[in-house]
Amino acid sequence: MNRLRSMKPLRYRTVFISDVHLGFKGCQAELLLDFLRSVECEKLYLVGDIIDCWSLRNGLYWPQAHNNVIRTILGKAKHDTEVIYVPGNHDELFRDHIGLVFGNLTIRQRDLHTTADGRRLLVLHGDEFDSVVKVSPLLARIGARAYGFLLRANRYVNAIRRGLGYGYWSLAAFLKHRVKNAVQYIGNFEQAVAHAARREGLDGLVCGHIHRPEVREVNGVLYCNDGDWVESCSALVEHFDGRLELLHWAEYRAAMEDNASEAAAALDNAA
Repeated sequence: MNRLRSMKPLRYRTVFISDVHLGFKGCQAELLLDFLRSVECEKLYLVGDIIDCWSLRNGLYWPQAHNNVIRTILGKAKHDTEVIYVPGNHDELFRDHIGLVFGNLTIRQRDLHTTADGRRLLVLHGDEFDSVVKVSPLLARIGARAYGFLLRANRYVNAIRRGLGYGYWSLAAFLKHRVKNAVQYIGNFEQAVAHAARREGLDGLVCGHIHRPEVREVNGVLYCNDGDWVESCSALVEHFDGRLELLHWAEYRAAMEDNASEAAAALDNAA
């Protein structure tokens, strides 16, 4: 990581992150900090569930790394990055402040983002298309607790993996993508949000909520889910030519460290 710190920051036109879940023990705040400190962008979208108010109601958990994430985001806003915060269901308290402008930070219910190549993308968290959250908030909270159990188990699994020299892996994501009902739910969710963008005559959308990073076409609409910082540790980035790319940061950082090590070894051999 020290070699990466000496490298030039990665520069993007726009960065989209969601489902950080600060205040929840499963939040990968250190990885997110590493990402935020490694990138520069003109616009930063916070696409909901940045702070996990549901978890905080069950007990205060707020380590320094979580505080540092907030400070880093505000620091970017202070240094000319436009920050747009679209609250989700876990931080829905901030929906009471839609329209608030705090320097370069604005809170919005949803937003319309135009890429450098002219595509118009709807930006929203996506929980309004989740029938469970919409119909039964209590059931959603029960599901969130079960999900939390999986993520706590995931911490122990990854502690063992680190001891064996393996990288980060998500048990929750592995199970979710193999359970028939979960796969069907994800497909239904993608269809619903894509339909909303198409109905408004837009080229695509960017959302979060289901912790499933993906960029693909759904019924003629570009569907982009920027993932999360609990399971996938991913972000959606827009390059200056309008090209969109998903970054899985743990994998990206590992690859960059390997390249830096190989370059250093080559220099040592040349000397």
